[in-house]
Amino acid sequence: MDQEIEEIQTKHEVQDEILLAALKLFTEKGYFNASLIDIKDAANIKNTGAIHQHFKTKQMIASQLYENILDSLDISIDDIRRKNEKSSEQLRGIVDLLFKLTDDAPDVMRFLLISNVNEFLPEAKPLHESAAFMKIIKIIEAGIKAGEIRNMTPQLGYTYFFGIIDNILRLVLTGFLDRKADFYQSQAWLAAWNTIAKK
Repeated sequence: MDQEIEEIQTKHEVQDEILLAALKLFTEKGYFNASLIDIKDAANIKNTGAIHQHFKTKQMIASQLYENILDSLDISIDDIRRKNEKSSEQLRGIVDLLFKLTDDAPDVMRFLLISNVNEFLPEAKPLHESAAFMKIIKIIEAGIKAGEIRNMTPQLGYTYFFGIIDNILRLVLTGFLDRKADFYQSQAWLAAWNTIAKK
């Protein structure tokens, strides 16, 4: 029994190492320029056969990465929604999360916001159709009903609000804005909120 648990833990550790190495390579070199040999070397794995024990193809690695990131984001958004009642507070919590991730986990955010995921994962849902981001549209819809957010279609509210947030985060991640995301956070929040807030 203990040996089985240890084998499962080791398997998960190796998978995590592969995913972390691939994430770094996909965001630095691009998906198409990162080979399985590069991933093997970055993950300190003996041979590519060891990768194939966990993932049959490079595309499966990318798919698992995308799924893991979106699942984690989805859980975090549920947590923010539970802790905050008003739509404005929920949106503020999500903005705080995204800016923190940009500073603390830039490779994750580059993979989400800058990598053209549909080029190498054509079957994957676009980011704005993921469960996490559909919840943001529901938050905006609830804010409209509560009178916190001006009357518009929730999708348009999402576009106004996250157009600003997304653009600032992309500019930080590409180095166009040369400070950490945290520096721009309060200004970004005010600009984004003012595009949808009921005056």
